[in-house]
Amino acid sequence: MAAGRKRRSAADTFTARMKKQFHRARIGLRKAAVDYFRGDGSDWIAFAALLLTIPLIASLTLANAVWFTPAALVLPIVAGGLLLRPASLLALYAAAATALIVEALALRPYPDGFARVTPGVVLVVAACGFVGLMVAQFRSRVGVPWRRGGTMLFDLRERIRAQSALPDLPAGWHREMALRPAGGQSFSGDFVVAARTNEGRTLEVVLTDVSGKGMDAGSRALLLSGAFGGLLGSLPPHAFLPAANGYLLRQDWEEGFATSIHLVLDLESGDYELYSAGHPPGLQLCAGTGRWEEKTAEGPLLGVYDGATFDPCKGSLRPGDVLMLFTDGLVETAERDLVEGIDRLTGEADRYVVGGFQGAAWHLIEAVAKDVNDDRALLLISRAA
Repeated sequence: MAAGRKRRSAADTFTARMKKQFHRARIGLRKAAVDYFRGDGSDWIAFAALLLTIPLIASLTLANAVWFTPAALVLPIVAGGLLLRPASLLALYAAAATALIVEALALRPYPDGFARVTPGVVLVVAACGFVGLMVAQFRSRVGVPWRRGGTMLFDLRERIRAQSALPDLPAGWHREMALRPAGGQSFSGDFVVAARTNEGRTLEVVLTDVSGKGMDAGSRALLLSGAFGGLLGSLPPHAFLPAANGYLLRQDWEEGFATSIHLVLDLESGDYELYSAGHPPGLQLCAGTGRWEEKTAEGPLLGVYDGATFDPCKGSLRPGDVLMLFTDGLVETAERDLVEGIDRLTGEADRYVVGGFQGAAWHLIEAVAKDVNDDRALLLISRAA
């Protein structure tokens, strides 16, 4: 009986140890897979898997070269260019080259029949390997694996959108923003930063147009939106554009200028100040007259020279009034000057006077500058009658 208990105890101990070993192996494999996906771990899993596919493909080719062509070796080579680091990729290439040599010897010279290793097959495999190596070296130099590249771009795009979100306004006020990057891209050189300051009584909005368009200006727009968001509300309104101008000058970019318009709106009285840095004028619809008025402030482009001054334009939004701020891509093209573009914009905006401007920003961009190959942004702020 004592012997039976000892055997059961030994069995239980062996089973428990195996379970622990299996659990540790499973946890380790999962952690390695997660680290690899994030770009933080080794690529040995992918390397081992791709390395095993090479003799498998070679065996299938030798068994039936008609259905499994020697050119199939490009499949692990292309996958390796996306998944592996350069050192592992070279080892994979050596294995593929060895498999190709074995296939060439086993299948006999290519003039003897079809499905042989021809010079064209060798060139295709070599070309795919060269392209894969270039891709791997680029990823290694940048330090961003392909698995994380798309995620990072998506995160950057969402950060720009989050920074461009407009704060909620008190009852009686409506605001909306529409942004259309050039060429249907996800990144734009136009951006907005906004905040409610002075204990929520003041709305400050900055609409900026960075030089360039689309992806070319997207990275600079992301950097500037973060910097401008930090400056907004931390400085008096009259000091914001001079500080932004100094920040651009310190970047020393070859194409480092930008236009910007800064709205400071008192949400209690409706009075506002409009500061501009080389930006197109704002447009205000006066409910009393039913006409659009240009609100033009004086100031040079940001990032051009130090010591620039910016003089505000003052106004007031009364019940029923609407204020539109926009970038030049909406109103100015190679075939249309600024005056003509503003006339077209106000003409389209008149259609929304009776029904209200809720949802009008996106529709105005579609109506005025749908096919324009430039970044377009439109900000609408209206006060209920």
